[in-house]
Amino acid sequence: MIQASICTIGDEILIGQIVDTNSSNISKELEALGIKVTRMLSFGDDHDEIVNNLSNELRNNDIVISTGGLGPTKDDITKAALAEISGSKEYVVNKAQLKIVNEILHSRGLDVLDINKAQANVPDTCEVINNKKGTAPIMVFRFPAEKFGHPATLYALPGVPFEAIGALPDIIDDIKCHQKGLSDIFHKCIMVYGLAESALSKLIEDWEDSLPEDMHLAYLSNQLTGVRLRLSIYGGNKEDEERRIDAEFERLRPLLGDMIYSWQDDTLQNAIGAIFRGSGMTLSCAESCTGGEIAHLITSVPGASEYFLGSVTSYAVPIKEKLLKVRAGTIKKFGVVSSEVAVEMATGVRRLLGSTYSVATTGLAGPSGDEQNPVGTVWIGIAGPNGTYSVKKNYRNDRARNIQRFAASALDELRKYILRDLQMNMSSKRPAQH
Repeated sequence: MIQASICTIGDEILIGQIVDTNSSNISKELEALGIKVTRMLSFGDDHDEIVNNLSNELRNNDIVISTGGLGPTKDDITKAALAEISGSKEYVVNKAQLKIVNEILHSRGLDVLDINKAQANVPDTCEVINNKKGTAPIMVFRFPAEKFGHPATLYALPGVPFEAIGALPDIIDDIKCHQKGLSDIFHKCIMVYGLAESALSKLIEDWEDSLPEDMHLAYLSNQLTGVRLRLSIYGGNKEDEERRIDAEFERLRPLLGDMIYSWQDDTLQNAIGAIFRGSGMTLSCAESCTGGEIAHLITSVPGASEYFLGSVTSYAVPIKEKLLKVRAGTIKKFGVVSSEVAVEMATGVRRLLGSTYSVATTGLAGPSGDEQNPVGTVWIGIAGPNGTYSVKKNYRNDRARNIQRFAASALDELRKYILRDLQMNMSSKRPAQH
């Protein structure tokens, strides 16, 4: 299998001044092409560091793609390092890139300085892919087997994301044209919510141990989406790979049940949208401790206006009582953070907005709590045509993560509640068996 490394060059990345988004975008394109990315590496603007790191990556990979260090200022020293690696004797002017430099600067009303013109000078050992979106050309160095022990190609891209990502189609075309032995990489994911990664791993341990040797499992955890289980096969036929992975994931159905909320890479809010879209059903929510996070997630899905009517952020007790008609006696007897209040909030917003279903949250995101309800406690209330439901969750995170966990758990409980409702309705409509 063809292997690649992605290198980002620049002190600004190492000190956290900018975030490297180039690597993830490049990696996705390479994976789609059937190239396995083995490493992502960042290093600073130091000549020896650039030479040593790029040389090492070329020894260990078929393709290396670097970004950064190709600007017009003195701290952009990558070009000189590339000249040394490739054994260049001199620089030559790439006339096509020089023309682009002139056009870009003139269009901005700027003078073309010598340092700008110098960007079109490239080592005589490289091929050039013209950068149509910026002044620094994309340089391609092709090394014979005797240089690094195998044929290797280095693509040097500018670091500006607009330019680097804009150059990717040309890079991919070049790889397709020159690289032999491209093969398929197939990934497929299912989404699971309701179990911590460690508990999930224990539950499916036997299944994981029985996977074929060429099938690789990864756990990818996130507080908003749960655990993404990804199966990958490197090489082979894509149709066969997909069929085999589908068969393996199907074996998880009896183990995980409704904890699987999607059979593809997805989010809980998309799963909710899939249930509501085209059904004629509507949704509302009442939020206290989540402060609008549930509504934000729901409305992040295109087309949510078809089913989402609105939300009441009833943060203060008087709003719970006046708008949602939560009874003062309920709050006095059970406390604001309680099953009873969560249910009355859900019932109240459902009545207020006239929705088919509603979900509500009341809890303590932090930083303070008490013995009965420590920080990280949330009650989720749900109301629908077949009655109400509540559930208590406890998390032990900081305030921001607790809010995200509360909102995601509310969406997941809503999802499971509605699916049970729909299943019950279908069962009641089936003709009796004689």
